Amino acid sequence: MAMDDRLAELNPKPRTCVVFGGRGFLGRSLVLRLLKLGKWIVRVADSTQSLHLDPSERDSLLSQALSSGIASLHGVDVRDKSQIITAIKGSSVVFYFDGADLRTDDFYHCYMIVVQGAKNVISGCRECKVRRLIYNSSADVVFDGSHDINNGDESLPYPWKFDDMLSDFKAQAEALVLRSNDIDGLLTCALRPSNVFGHGDSHLVPFLVNLAKSGWGKFIIGSGENRSDFTYAENVTHAHICAEEALDNRMVSAAGKAFFITNLEPANFWEFVTLILDGLGYQRPLVKVPAKMARYILLFFKLMTEKYGLIKHNHSMSAHYIQLASHTRTFDCTAARNQIGYSPVVSLEEGVTLTIESFSHLAKYSSFTSYSDFNEQSKVEKLLGSGEVADILLWRDEKKSFTYFLALSLLFYWFFLCGRTFASSVSKLLLLVSFGLYGYGILPPKILGLTVKSLSLSCFEIPEMAVKDMIATIAYLWNRGVGYMRQLAQGDDWDIFFKFAASLYFLKLISSQALTVVIGVALVFAFTLFFIYEQYESEIDGFAKLLFNSTMLVFGSLRTNVPASVQLFLENHGIWRHGKGHATIKHQK
Repeated sequence: MAMDDRLAELNPKPRTCVVFGGRGFLGRSLVLRLLKLGKWIVRVADSTQSLHLDPSERDSLLSQALSSGIASLHGVDVRDKSQIITAIKGSSVVFYFDGADLRTDDFYHCYMIVVQGAKNVISGCRECKVRRLIYNSSADVVFDGSHDINNGDESLPYPWKFDDMLSDFKAQAEALVLRSNDIDGLLTCALRPSNVFGHGDSHLVPFLVNLAKSGWGKFIIGSGENRSDFTYAENVTHAHICAEEALDNRMVSAAGKAFFITNLEPANFWEFVTLILDGLGYQRPLVKVPAKMARYILLFFKLMTEKYGLIKHNHSMSAHYIQLASHTRTFDCTAARNQIGYSPVVSLEEGVTLTIESFSHLAKYSSFTSYSDFNEQSKVEKLLGSGEVADILLWRDEKKSFTYFLALSLLFYWFFLCGRTFASSVSKLLLLVSFGLYGYGILPPKILGLTVKSLSLSCFEIPEMAVKDMIATIAYLWNRGVGYMRQLAQGDDWDIFFKFAASLYFLKLISSQALTVVIGVALVFAFTLFFIYEQYESEIDGFAKLLFNSTMLVFGSLRTNVPASVQLFLENHGIWRHGKGHATIKHQK
């Protein structure tokens, strides 16, 4: 008998566990982890419609386990306690992941799934004499949406008020699980992972991709300096195994408590987003937008959705993203390391790489590659010469661009909006500059310990090469203009004629308007249109191509209906010729 006991210890009989939400993002990862350990008979419990296996799972470890009886599928609605009891009867451990894909616009549905579901699971565990219950909570349960969390630990209280309904319900469910500890022999604990991502993610990564596709992914919400903790999915499932082992050993320090779970590598939130979007071929966030402005825009979208149904978007997910993206949220996992023996098994860098590979089907380019050239110049940058002017008009340096815009706006106001003549404005400006230079020149070398640098005469000199280049440019433009006039006078090139006529017409339109309005509009457009075009280059190019093709179709249909006399006149002058089945305009060189 002693030998049999020793063999039993070396080859323990598999224990039975139930994974509620076992077909969700984290549930699937935990099920595979349990099956790989080979010590468990796993019951996968989830809603009936999610129990079917995906085509990619036909020959998977789960499929083999189902065939051998090591795993089984159970359709369970957590709102029905009788279904829960049927699924967990005879098991010793329950891992509980509540609904992942909830309709967040339905208050009652969310409450019944998260809060009432937790009550039913707890009650079922007590009735069936389950020994251990591990609940997958969230770090969101201590976040109020408005205050930063720096290295927060488990002593943080629940907020008085939640901005996110789902976080509120998760906090209620977590409290129910923890309060039920050590009642009827049931030991419980809760895990609080932060910003979970990984293979099969149905929230964070798909949301970032959709954001990038819509064009909103180019914006950084807030200062861009906030840090966050992220957790790779496999580390979360590893933490569940650690928690179960700690409760199995009846460690008093673990029972009835909640633990933060992260990768132990706090990172800049926007650097993480950049890694994901860069890896999938999308443009990284570049433009900073105040968080308050982002909230106002979101409220506007919500109003349009509720009143007119014009814009379809997930308001709760977007609002939660703005909160995460504009606040620091880092957590201390010392308690998890000391009391349940948790430490990450996958680093953050490796987790990001694996996640990008698993989402290659969402990459921007069909031939997904990690060697994409993300530094390729845009069309508008090439048009502006890729120099300092391009950097200013494309807002590469926000402070510098704003300074130039403000200076030009002040000059515009000084010359055109003050009600003075141009000569008077110039004279007063020169007078102010003279007084300013004179005042600067008589300043002492040091003021309050600060050194005042003197202006050298070279600051007011124009280099000889610059003068020569300017004269050469003027001469080139003059000669080019004369050449165009000669070609126009010869009457051989219709392209130049149409360009010249269009230019004159455009000049007429400008001159018909007030010069002040034209310059003001040009100033605003210079600092906005180039930037907007760069941000939405592909969309604008696609629309322009569609418009051009439509215009060509219209012209093609018109050409077929041109009167014969007009066709004959144009043919005699070499302007019109017949191609294959249709008439075309001849472009003369």
